[in-house]
Amino acid sequence: MKLDIADYNSIVYREAGKFEETRFEKIHNVIFKTSNEASILVAHEIADLIRGKAAKNQTCVLGLATGSSPIKVYEELVRMHKEEGLSFVNVITFNLDEYYPMDKSNIQSYHYFMHQHLFDHVDILPENVHIPDGKVSPDELYQYCIDYELKIKAVGGIDFQLLGIGRTGHIGFNEPGSHYNSATRSITLDHLTRSDAAHSFLGIDNVPRKAITMGVGTVRNARRIVLLAWGVSKAEIIKKTVEGEIAAHVPATYLQEHDNTTFVLDEGASEELTRVKTPWLVTSCVWTEELKLKAVVWLSELTGKPILKLTDKDYNDNGMSGLLTEEGTAYDLNIKMFNKLQHTITGWPGGKPNADDSNRPERADIPKKRVIIFSPHPDDDVISMGGTFDRLVEQGHEVHIAYQTSGNIAVSDEEALKFAEISKALNSHSNGADVIIEFLKKKTQNDVDSLEARKLKAMIRRSESLAATRYLGLPDDQVHFLDLPFYETGTIKKNNLSQDDLEIMCNLIENIKPHQIYAAGDLADPHGTHKVCLDVLFEALDVLKQRDYMKDCWVWLYRGAWHEWETYQIEMAVPLSPDQVLRKRHAIFYHQTQKDGVMFQGDDSREFWVRVEDRNRLTAKKYNDLGLAEYAAIEAFKRYHF
Repeated sequence: MKLDIADYNSIVYREAGKFEETRFEKIHNVIFKTSNEASILVAHEIADLIRGKAAKNQTCVLGLATGSSPIKVYEELVRMHKEEGLSFVNVITFNLDEYYPMDKSNIQSYHYFMHQHLFDHVDILPENVHIPDGKVSPDELYQYCIDYELKIKAVGGIDFQLLGIGRTGHIGFNEPGSHYNSATRSITLDHLTRSDAAHSFLGIDNVPRKAITMGVGTVRNARRIVLLAWGVSKAEIIKKTVEGEIAAHVPATYLQEHDNTTFVLDEGASEELTRVKTPWLVTSCVWTEELKLKAVVWLSELTGKPILKLTDKDYNDNGMSGLLTEEGTAYDLNIKMFNKLQHTITGWPGGKPNADDSNRPERADIPKKRVIIFSPHPDDDVISMGGTFDRLVEQGHEVHIAYQTSGNIAVSDEEALKFAEISKALNSHSNGADVIIEFLKKKTQNDVDSLEARKLKAMIRRSESLAATRYLGLPDDQVHFLDLPFYETGTIKKNNLSQDDLEIMCNLIENIKPHQIYAAGDLADPHGTHKVCLDVLFEALDVLKQRDYMKDCWVWLYRGAWHEWETYQIEMAVPLSPDQVLRKRHAIFYHQTQKDGVMFQGDDSREFWVRVEDRNRLTAKKYNDLGLAEYAAIEAFKRYHF
């Protein structure tokens, strides 16, 4: 039987073990453990389409997206071109959108992005590349958009449209309110969209307020649509799009009416889907211990009852009768799950010496542990686990802090200029400060920081980090600045991990031989550094796992200032007293350049110390609402088994 693209796609994803549809879902979607494996599969679908068209002497028309979501797809297409001979000679492309106004040479332009990630590395004909022109004059803009539509129609329409999704539900730049039949046009960007882009532009004030975008109707006319969504920050909008009603305020819901659309998700982006979040509402479940805890916590939060007060009726009324069938009664199940949560709580994150640790999250048999706290940026340690850091030092463990990147890009030019001018005032005979001052005063938005400016900004972050670690009582020789090379580009876009990055990580772990490692497991980090830093740690653990000392090493993952572990995921909860909350706050304050007007704020206007205190208080409140002890704040961790 001959297969069309849709059949091929369904079979490929089914073979990947991820295919499932439920009565709640209105758009076909597939879930993968990682975005990498998903991206490779999508790239292969595109490659097969290109080859199939070429075999028939036909052109292949691709609609392409920008942003972080499709980068790995483009990398795989480039790899197939270079290593497997995939040709793009028969390919015609139309990009979804472009900021307006925007010069092609601007490093933030989508023209720059597409050439950087794809077009400069394959044999596509320049005349077959179409990207909206961000410099077309206002007088010509209306006609330009009409002409863009006509060009798409002239080549027979789009065969395959690749999409991402914004947290407003936009596809392309079709913001809330866009009509389902809308065509290519100029549009005003939503504040949330501009906020999400602010990190790339080094501040929301630099993000254009308008854009040119293909319309919803243009997208819907494509014969095949694949939408990519990665990370927990996209989970809420994915649920609204896949399970909600079609509505103009969530433009992506219009795709429910397209008969050949697939949403390709990683586990984070799928978290809010009913079949993932509450599978017992969809079908019969295999009740693992983790799923039991997840269900009981959910039921407690839904009913507003502490766990020990849940009844058989509560379980039966909310689709969980199967769980009671396995466990007997609500009384027995409640006690079991309550104890499981109770045993996550400890004031001794390094283990309590001379204590029975059979029901504690950490071991007591190594009274003084060697500990490495990996911090992706030079303030994640105190922001995300400052109270636990303080406890570990206070309780006599040998704590090492490893700052994986310099964090230089997060120091504003204004802060750097201030320090350079102070340096000049203190040492008028040195011309080093003059060079930096001159560069910063002349720097434009397109300029990458000079090596001297980057060094100064890195030194600023180092001095702030040392001030914070000294405050918490850590000797300077136990503070390590790794300056991983992948980060040192001077721009938002980082290099791929290299052997040098891996060796730096391995050497530190090998030298310290830790009993505990703490690392940032917050993959929703909006600028991606957390994920890369976690990836290189996992690679290092894979290299070193056969070493004898690694048998005694446990890895605990904390989350950053963006999200917290769900209650059912927490395996170690470290309560903080009011005094420790204040000590944590003061440690954060030492990072002065990140305190006021931080460059990568996201859409949360609160300062980091405020949002993290609120988050720690909320975690404590959740524990209290479940019927556990009341604490001022809690820092949470999940163990990683390597």
